[in-house]
Amino acid sequence: MALLSGSCPNTPPSSRSPIGEQQQPVVLTGGKRKFRRMVKNSMSKLLLRTLHTKFPEQRNLPESSTALNRFFSSKPNRDTKTPRILITGSLGQLGTGLAKKLRAHYGAENVIMSDIIKAPKQILDAGPYIYADILDFKNLQEIIVNYRIDWLVHFSALLSAIGEDNVPLAMRVNVEGLHNVMELAKQYRLKIFVPSTIGAFGPDSPRNPTPDLCVQRPRTIYGVSKVHAELLGEYYHFKYGLDFRSLRFPGVISGDTAPGGGTTDYAVMIFHEALRTGRFDCYLDRDTKLPMMYIEDCLRSLIELMEAPNESLKLRTYNVAAISFTPEELVKAVQKYVPNLQVDYAPDHRQEIANSWPQVFEDINARRDWGWKHEYGIDEICRAMIDVLKPYYPQTVSN
Repeated sequence: MALLSGSCPNTPPSSRSPIGEQQQPVVLTGGKRKFRRMVKNSMSKLLLRTLHTKFPEQRNLPESSTALNRFFSSKPNRDTKTPRILITGSLGQLGTGLAKKLRAHYGAENVIMSDIIKAPKQILDAGPYIYADILDFKNLQEIIVNYRIDWLVHFSALLSAIGEDNVPLAMRVNVEGLHNVMELAKQYRLKIFVPSTIGAFGPDSPRNPTPDLCVQRPRTIYGVSKVHAELLGEYYHFKYGLDFRSLRFPGVISGDTAPGGGTTDYAVMIFHEALRTGRFDCYLDRDTKLPMMYIEDCLRSLIELMEAPNESLKLRTYNVAAISFTPEELVKAVQKYVPNLQVDYAPDHRQEIANSWPQVFEDINARRDWGWKHEYGIDEICRAMIDVLKPYYPQTVSN
């Protein structure tokens, strides 16, 4: 998974704005302005470091999977107006791929990518890209009005491991940014999607399987902020009629962005190291079982939920799942392509986080309410990742 969630290598910070009836942005002065500059500088360094890493460009992701093509071709046209969609934190693991798929079906001009740093040329050439600081309520408000936004996909967030290293920054980005986009979605009656995570559960949650509705009580600031998002979204839905939708994603595996910041990132890093050096140091125990999903399934689930008729949704936040596996099981699958891969297990602080997370996601409600069905198992994921990454490692050690 990439640095920002959404997360991936990106996270526009969030603008401070009150929750509730007051609509005016708070004017930051003195030390608050200084802190915001620190937030921007910190995040820009993280984003630039990841974007400068030589990883495959987004072109390696197909615009539509077979299932997604079937979905769009069979979907009745319920809306007379093509939605205009804003994606915050769009330079990350999920944002660029989602924008490509949405543009293929709604037109490039109707999907606006945004973040707080300069975008690569291929992003600028593909469609609208703008600066959007989610710490700046007025800036977001102007964007929504000027671009006539109908849907808001809010990816900006700090992931689990990075958030634990900088709790104040995570609070600003993950909580205050959420408050801004939720208030604006209410004010302008937008449909809003905010991703959640397996990290929204904690050690008191049932782990195998983990249902949609159960005790959560996460132990990371990332998880706490996501539970806050789920509950606030549900409150705004019932209080104000806001069309809030969320999915609890498992670990997301993709080859188009650099890993950085997620506890499940080992499942991305292993492919890079297998092809680059033939060795991998895993920071989780060999038998740590976690839910995982390939990027194509992840993006398709998001689009299918956003397109689902509101009356069919029994929940505002759904678990969505594909498969669960351990590092040892993934190693064996990767060794089918890189037979000489050597792996050492050296658990670090992320092991404690993983031990508090679900082992198996129960997503029966998503499958029942809006027809969710995954396509990628562990073998399909390995094949796809090797195909995407191998051209970028010409001295590959694989056969």
